[in-house]
Amino acid sequence: MGANSSSISELPDNEYLKKLAGAEPISENDPFWNQLLSFSFTTPTNSADLKLLEEATISVCKSLVEKNPRTGNLGSLIKVFLSRTKELKISAECQNHLFIWQAHNALFIICCLLKVFISRMSEEELQLHFTYEEKAPGSYGTECEDLIEELLCCLIQLIVEIPLLDITYSISLEAVTTLIVFLSCQLFHKEILRESIIHKYLMHGRCVPYTSRLVKTLLYNFIRQERSPPPGTHVFQQQTDGGGLLYGIASGVATGLWTVFTLGGVGSKASPQLERCSPLANQSLLLLLVLANLTDAPDTPNPYRQAIMSFKNTQDSTAFSSSNPHAFQINFNSLYTALCEQQKSDQATLLLYTLLHQNSNVRTYVLARTDIENLVLPILEILYHVEERNSHHVYMALIILLILTEDDGFNRSIHEVILKNITWYAERVLTEISLGSLLILVVIRTIQYNMTRTRDKYLHTNCLAALANMSAQFRSLHQYAAQRIISLFSLLSKKHNKVLEQATQSLRGSIGSTDSPLPDYAQDLNVIEEVIRMMLEIINSCLTNSLHHNPNLVYALLYKRDLFEQFRTHPSFQDIMQNIDLVISFFSSRLEQAGAELSVERVLEIIKQGAVALPKDRLRKFPELKFKYVEEEQPEEFFIPYVWSLVYNSAVALYWNPHEIQLFTMDSG
Repeated sequence: MGANSSSISELPDNEYLKKLAGAEPISENDPFWNQLLSFSFTTPTNSADLKLLEEATISVCKSLVEKNPRTGNLGSLIKVFLSRTKELKISAECQNHLFIWQAHNALFIICCLLKVFISRMSEEELQLHFTYEEKAPGSYGTECEDLIEELLCCLIQLIVEIPLLDITYSISLEAVTTLIVFLSCQLFHKEILRESIIHKYLMHGRCVPYTSRLVKTLLYNFIRQERSPPPGTHVFQQQTDGGGLLYGIASGVATGLWTVFTLGGVGSKASPQLERCSPLANQSLLLLLVLANLTDAPDTPNPYRQAIMSFKNTQDSTAFSSSNPHAFQINFNSLYTALCEQQKSDQATLLLYTLLHQNSNVRTYVLARTDIENLVLPILEILYHVEERNSHHVYMALIILLILTEDDGFNRSIHEVILKNITWYAERVLTEISLGSLLILVVIRTIQYNMTRTRDKYLHTNCLAALANMSAQFRSLHQYAAQRIISLFSLLSKKHNKVLEQATQSLRGSIGSTDSPLPDYAQDLNVIEEVIRMMLEIINSCLTNSLHHNPNLVYALLYKRDLFEQFRTHPSFQDIMQNIDLVISFFSSRLEQAGAELSVERVLEIIKQGAVALPKDRLRKFPELKFKYVEEEQPEEFFIPYVWSLVYNSAVALYWNPHEIQLFTMDSG
């Protein structure tokens, strides 16, 4: 905050803010508004600065909450903003800095006030604050226009119609942020909001015709990743001709009475974090995810979700379905590039999941890309660094892999992509490996991490399902990937034996004793046997469908053949063990015939020759392993708290008081 921090501490005593929150009504035509809106500052772009600002202005906000029912000053401020936005597009085209500057300042104040109002009252009370206006003694109230709907429509129009320039960047960002704040009622409810006044405005009436344009604009904001212009760009610059009466007022107030209220300092250097990212792209993506996850109305499906589910590539010339009025076209190549580049953030991964799961046009396009490694590698990195990621981010990455592995073309192509020097993989130097083998390594590592740390059955199931989907298409597995498959089976085998031993000892110790209940070892045993069965099915699927393509897996199998001995006669595994047992016996016999002291190269050569000689009809056919991702019932119970936790944790442009949040606990958020 530097030398300007004192100006923040003076805000509670600022005469213009005190007048706004005071007992006197202010007409929307009063010159006061020119004075109030002529302050100059760098818009806060992180939650720390906004926390300071909110703490400094909370007394003003509380005063307005108390006085507004009599003064209607909130409504007057909103009407002033609405009147100024009517000329905003022309102002942008004419580079009218002053007009845009004051409109931005009005919206910034509205957004700050809204945030406090929403955190302290119900939507019904908020709606009343938008209808209050000055009443002359003895007069009767007239039907007031619906200011909430008018403001929401105005914000959407601002986002979709105002060209994105240096001088409009701040007001575009503020419009997106204000829409998020409008929807933030959810944060202050423990239950999922299924009937909300704000939701009704956005899903019915005047806002609905803008649905596809809003979704498209928010997506393009994410795609373009426009960086924030240098601080001070949006601030009115003095004109050489003096600038007229309005400039004279603005200049006098800005440099004198407001003491040029700054956050970060006009003209100061942006932080390195802001130089690397786009606050507008970040906020646009968060707003898009919030809109996509609004619950359906009883009579109307969520139009924003419909738009996300149905948009097409600009190169797709097929006609739009008449059943969906919200469809539009967007450049899929640009979208794909942005998705590949931005996967370090939860919200970009959640967007990728949403598009792959809900939009068949995007899914078909992604699966047809010849550079699929650009998308898969960042997802694998998320899983590899599982210790540093929150569980939701890991789940999303894993489900993305599961959705991709439902496609046989994907499962074949990943073994044809050869990668060199994967620097982030630390367990072993991988100078050259296929994308398919790397994917197997990372998924197995995730399973092993889960076995020792989180022990989450859901995570286990999805990891194994992805491996199972790929297993019939395993090709030229890297020797390390083959070793890790067998090592995982070894780990499971040891765990099985340990649980079995614990169960046996527990039973012996309990004979004659009824004092304490027995641990449920039967359930533990059942779970681990399910996982062992799945691993045997994955190995079997590979041997049955692509034995001759995977000499390294056969080598690893033979090297650890003793592991499988105990499962040959186990009733849960006898059937699936037949093929594995046959392969081990067949190749063991050929190696014995070749003599002792064989080199690794010679063993692999014998395996390759044997793979050609082994009659395929000797291997029993099992049903193909295919698992499809199915979304949970009532997915909103997971996704809505998740999306709002991302909004809450975002360091850009919003601050939320953790003591007021009801939707999730701070630990899980």
